[in-house]
Amino acid sequence: CKYKQQKDRDRQKEKHTERNRTEGILGCHPEIYPLVLTTKTQEIFNCRIDEDFTDEMPYKIIKKEDIFEDLRNRAAVSDFHPVKKVIQEYPGNELLLVYDKDFKYGLNFYIIGTEEGKENYLNASEVQEDQEEYKEFIPEEIYTYIPPVSKPWVSLGSEKEIEEESVKKSTKQVTYMISRKRSEFGAPITFRDQNASSVKDAYIECTAYPDKNFTLKQLEKNVGMQAVPQVQDTSTQTKWTYPKNASTQYYAREFSEEEKERLGQSKSLTDFLNNVSTSVEIALQQNEITNLFIDDWKSLAEEEGTFGDKTNTHLKEYQSFTDLHSQMEKMITCVSWHPTIYGLIVVSVAVRLSFEERVHFSGRLLLQPSLILFWSFSDPIHPQLMLESPDDIFCFKFCPSDPNIIAGGCINGQIVLWDITTYADRIESTKADGGGNKKTTLKPMFLLEPDGNKEATYIRHCAVSSIESGHRSVITDIHWLADTFEINRFGSVFENRNEICCQLVTCSADCTICFWDIRPLKTLTPTLPTEKKKEESIEIPFDVPSTFLHLDLSWKPLTRLSKGETNLDHCPTKISLSEEQLLYKISDKLLDQTKVTEVNLYHNLEAGLANLLKPIDDFCTKFFVGTEEGEVIYTDWKMEKDPDTGRMMAKKPKSLYSVHDGPVHTVQRSPFYNDIILTVGGWNVAIWKEGVMSGPLLQTCCAAKRYTAGHWSLTRPGVFYIGREDGYIDVWDLLEKTHEPAQSQNICITMITYIEPWTFSAKQQFIAIADYYGTLHILEIPWTLSHPSTNEVSSVNYYFEREVKHLEYVEQRRSIREQEKKEMELEMEKRKHKTHHKSKEQMEAELKMDYESYLELEKITLIGLGLAKASETSHMEMM
Repeated sequence: CKYKQQKDRDRQKEKHTERNRTEGILGCHPEIYPLVLTTKTQEIFNCRIDEDFTDEMPYKIIKKEDIFEDLRNRAAVSDFHPVKKVIQEYPGNELLLVYDKDFKYGLNFYIIGTEEGKENYLNASEVQEDQEEYKEFIPEEIYTYIPPVSKPWVSLGSEKEIEEESVKKSTKQVTYMISRKRSEFGAPITFRDQNASSVKDAYIECTAYPDKNFTLKQLEKNVGMQAVPQVQDTSTQTKWTYPKNASTQYYAREFSEEEKERLGQSKSLTDFLNNVSTSVEIALQQNEITNLFIDDWKSLAEEEGTFGDKTNTHLKEYQSFTDLHSQMEKMITCVSWHPTIYGLIVVSVAVRLSFEERVHFSGRLLLQPSLILFWSFSDPIHPQLMLESPDDIFCFKFCPSDPNIIAGGCINGQIVLWDITTYADRIESTKADGGGNKKTTLKPMFLLEPDGNKEATYIRHCAVSSIESGHRSVITDIHWLADTFEINRFGSVFENRNEICCQLVTCSADCTICFWDIRPLKTLTPTLPTEKKKEESIEIPFDVPSTFLHLDLSWKPLTRLSKGETNLDHCPTKISLSEEQLLYKISDKLLDQTKVTEVNLYHNLEAGLANLLKPIDDFCTKFFVGTEEGEVIYTDWKMEKDPDTGRMMAKKPKSLYSVHDGPVHTVQRSPFYNDIILTVGGWNVAIWKEGVMSGPLLQTCCAAKRYTAGHWSLTRPGVFYIGREDGYIDVWDLLEKTHEPAQSQNICITMITYIEPWTFSAKQQFIAIADYYGTLHILEIPWTLSHPSTNEVSSVNYYFEREVKHLEYVEQRRSIREQEKKEMELEMEKRKHKTHHKSKEQMEAELKMDYESYLELEKITLIGLGLAKASETSHMEMM
């Protein structure tokens, strides 16, 4: 007991000394600055943990000059950089560095920023050492037992609480006394029957009545418990009765012989049977030809006019288009449904030749026009229009402000513009009825009556870009910028002056992304007579509109992101802007403007150049880029000034991921979620979320065949279509499966080059699939792939949010694993260091122990084999 008491007193004294030392430092001078010293810094300043710092000496004095030397050598990498200002303002030449083993101040080391705090810490340490030295000479305190002494009880008001908690009777006790005459005790009793109602006081009815003494309501009740049971109210309409076994025996009711004879001769029964016999026979025949085993629940609430039931999940071939007049074999490079005219689809075709074959047949290719074909459901054999271009078109887009304006990208790097306003009546597929309403109908191919004498109409382009200032390779993607904004040559965003789409963005495999403006470079000034003569001297073909005459052969990009000048060192193939989904939502006002009025919005582009530009500050200028190497890049088109050269340079990519093992063919945003992007390339598919920098939300495994095209569903947020090189279409449904396609269907025998779905009505949808042999397949989407289920938007959104949380968890686990790996490596280095510094005596002792264990094993082995006896082995050991 004395030893234990002495140990407790020593522990209390140590705590008291440590508290005095801490209070002396923090109370007077709270300038304590925690910091982290890495292994490299510890080696430089000879302050290694468990070597230079121990429990007896947890501090070290470091010269101020050494710290300044480390700051000059390593700058911001130095561990003393966060407290650089404190070190500069320190009055002395030596600082006190303390090892914080218990992380009292949050980090593994801290320095004291004042001389007084350093002296207090050092003095407290000396006092503690003195106490440790003279601890043996401190006399022990003698503990004596003092028995407790009883004291008088002092009331603090608890009698009132005891009185309130005591149980008292609230009702008054009633006493009854029953008496009888003494002479009647033991007398014989005779019982007899009589009417209780005839005799007075013979019958007393004891009915229930409320007693006021026992109907008091309990106002308060103290109850103690550890758990409260869950209470649930349940109601039902079924009246429960206890189970009971019952049986009934009965006989069939039969007519007697007299009744049978009388009913057989009855005329009324004969007439009744003759009247209903026909309808009964018809009902029996209907039951025979009806499938009685059909599942009525599947066909319950089926919509009228649907094409196929819900169980049908395959795409149905509806129609196909093929150019039969082309002499050379061509493939389809791009497909687009007309934004305003139903039943009209536009495709661009290119010759199926490699680069070497194009060079070899260049003279022959000049004789064949490069076309964009307009196909209509009303005529599947003859194209409605054919747009000519200088070279094969690999991508094109309708202008969102005016569908009669079309922009396309050529294989030689030029951009081509067409204006088909004068031919709008020719391709119009809607016909006004007597009431002025327009109705669009699509008929199957075998019900159409094509016009065999129809002549093909070729339309020349109205403007083409300068080949010297454009792209050096094939243009792989083109997009119109929305009519809500425009950019300048430095990438800054401003409000649109003309309120129509006037700018485009293109990308090419020459590591270049260009932004183009279709407006004149400056406002037009009054033309001089000499300029008028020059304009009159230029002969414009009669079939070419003069809408974009100012751009022809002189059109240059507004700004570009290219290799060498900027940080874009990759070959982009597809891009996706944040405002891209707005281009597909054409308002009714625009439809009325393009159909009712015939005013061309692009005839007076220079009118808006005089308006002042209003900047848009909170505009997202970041976009996704898919490259030819299979990379997905998230970058910014807005430029910044280079601090070294002063030139405007493009920013570095925010993130770069090497996910696909082949060229990226599709980079598309979801029509339901603006921040969800689908990328298709190589042998896999990936889904991304804008703002999540740790990787894709979904990345499929390597497929058996290479993927060549992809597209989101327009009505179901969890469905997208993927085309393969063997002619199959993979339909992915995230609500059904996330590791493999929900179904695969063969469309053709060659590679699928493009996919474009289209919603004709609420009950009918189509998907256009183009192949490498130049055939455009129009298929009808079944009911299950076109009609979303209940709460499908929220369900798919919850799936994406769950995947984001999973990525965050994986990132956290990766950082933890890396930290554990570093700690293990550090521990291994410490062990190697300890084994390296073993003394010669320790090594000899270890070798001796190994040799003795070897001799013991040898002795046991020889005895076990019978080659030696225990006495011999002991004699050998003694020798």
